[in-house]
Amino acid sequence: MSKKRLKRQRIKNKLFTKNRLVILNEDTFEEIFSLRLTLMNVFVVATVGAVLIIFVTTYIIAFTPLREYIPGYASSKLKKDATELALKSDSLTNALRKNEAYISSIRKILTGDVDYARLNKDSITAAETVDVSKLDMEPGGEDLKLRREVAQEDKYNLFEQASSKAGAVLFSPVKGIVTEPYSVRNRHYAVDIALAKNTPIKSVASGSVIFADWTPTNGNVILLRHNDGLISVYKHCESLTAEQGDKVKTGEVIAIAGSSGEQSTGIHLHFELWKDGYPIDPSQFIAFE
Repeated sequence: MSKKRLKRQRIKNKLFTKNRLVILNEDTFEEIFSLRLTLMNVFVVATVGAVLIIFVTTYIIAFTPLREYIPGYASSKLKKDATELALKSDSLTNALRKNEAYISSIRKILTGDVDYARLNKDSITAAETVDVSKLDMEPGGEDLKLRREVAQEDKYNLFEQASSKAGAVLFSPVKGIVTEPYSVRNRHYAVDIALAKNTPIKSVASGSVIFADWTPTNGNVILLRHNDGLISVYKHCESLTAEQGDKVKTGEVIAIAGSSGEQSTGIHLHFELWKDGYPIDPSQFIAFE
């Protein structure tokens, strides 16, 4: 026990023994500065200094902008810019998808490549393809009764009926005899109206021209985009009086009737209506005769 006490006493003496730190002039040995220290004082001062350094460093990293200069830490502006770029990238991706879907719809309008199973929005996810030729398309008794009632209403309330279904009143592009109606069974997603030569063709509603040019199959074609995703198509025209990018009003003359294109069988207007990329029967909303 005495040895342990003696050892502790020696350690204590070393810790608390006073020493003097002296700084001398090398040439004259003149004392410039002196300081009385013990090992305990040095230990305490070093410990307190280390704690202060750690505290100050932690404070700088956590609460001051200086942390941005430490490798591995991103600045708040950089984080903000990165977030904004991520949001913009997501928005641009959605806009690109919508634009691709829109271009695809325009391509289908020009080529007439339409899948019947996609005409009904409730059947988009159907796994099987519907064979139109095997369907019974003849109306039943109740259907005929309803059609007569609707037809009777349409005689006196045409524009109100069109407004309730299409969300807008549609102006008749021409007046003439319908030679071939809209038919899903025959894959004819338009209405053909026989006309006299040079009959003016008018816009069914106000909108903008998104396509106006000649095509080998359909001759002179003009497409108008209206509100609520509605697109009207006029094919086999003799000439066009509006150009791509023009703004047109309801009833404004946009083309002259003729018989242009390989598929044309005479002077007539091949008229189509599209809603959100799907063809609809124009005769449900417009009286052509």
